[in-house]
Amino acid sequence: MEELSIKIKIANRVYPLTVSKNEEEGIRKAAESINHSVSEFERLYDVKDKQDLLAMAALKIASKNFELENKGILDNAGIEEDLIAVEQMFDQYL
Repeated sequence: MEELSIKIKIANRVYPLTVSKNEEEGIRKAAESINHSVSEFERLYDVKDKQDLLAMAALKIASKNFELENKGILDNAGIEEDLIAVEQMFDQYL
């Protein structure tokens, strides 16, 4: 499987990642979704701390995944691990 080195910008920080070619589009779309949520929360609430905005975006995404799981639309396989990996990535850079 071919791996790519990419840079993803989330909440005005750049994160270098190594991903498979198959994952690249999904990761870029996920980063875009996170950035959209962060911007939305920043506009709606008087919160300026990026860590708080990222936590709010993570909660929004996790709760939507939980809702889909409960409806049987989304399988839980890998989601928890992905969220843990994202949290660890943020912890490294914050």
